Amino acid sequence: MSDAPAKGAVERVLSDLAAEHDALAALVADIDESGWRTVTPADGWDVADSISHLWFFDIRAALAIRNHEDFARDTAELMANFAGRAKESGDPSVDHGRAVSGAQLFADWRADSAGLVATGRAADSSIRVPWYGPSMSLASFLTARLMETWAHGVDVADALGKRIVTSARLKHVCHIGFLARPNSYRSRGLPVPEADIAVRLAAPDGSTWTWGNDDAAESISGTALDFALLVTQRRHVDDTGLVANGTLAREWTTIAQAFAGPAGPGRQPASR
Repeated sequence: MSDAPAKGAVERVLSDLAAEHDALAALVADIDESGWRTVTPADGWDVADSISHLWFFDIRAALAIRNHEDFARDTAELMANFAGRAKESGDPSVDHGRAVSGAQLFADWRADSAGLVATGRAADSSIRVPWYGPSMSLASFLTARLMETWAHGVDVADALGKRIVTSARLKHVCHIGFLARPNSYRSRGLPVPEADIAVRLAAPDGSTWTWGNDDAAESISGTALDFALLVTQRRHVDDTGLVANGTLAREWTTIAQAFAGPAGPGRQPASR
């Protein structure tokens, strides 16, 4: 069987991931050191922390693609690091950004984010990539990296008072958010509803993106940007223009998360 479809999917995601890196770089390329230390809405992190976090995991993402055994060893060391750190010392992914200048962090992140893209291009498109939860296809894994890059870019844009980056690449974020609906329940120890929900979103170019059964009794509609902000937990549903029709649709908007792992805390409404 030809692996051309898989290769094509990987190449499309890699191209979009590189473009997302460029878009985030444009947000921070002209800021001074005080700009790098501007607090974002995310967990008390500043701009440097957000970029440092991406840098830290872009390195590990490339390692996971390139050498599964080395990634397993690195993961064991990372978990031991987490376990051995005092609670107040925080997340090791932000250490580098706090130890170097913003300019140095920018250079390091740009080099290693490009390294991730290059590693993805050199990889066998049929592999499954290990991560800190279930393994993923290479295309799905790279899409998750794009989603995280965009989400932290929202935090950076919010901190710096700049416009959030919107493009056709939002479709990747919305797609992950839709597929992750079951995990939004499982991560909270809740049963996953069987009922389908139709999602209809206005894309940045004015077209419509849809997911789910269009004849479903329940639906969510609005802009792709608002849906992406919701599922990455960058906005509370009350601060979006999303319209949820049906009990389960409304419930989903209160717990949606595009990322795997434990339930995220989400964001409080702006009114609070």
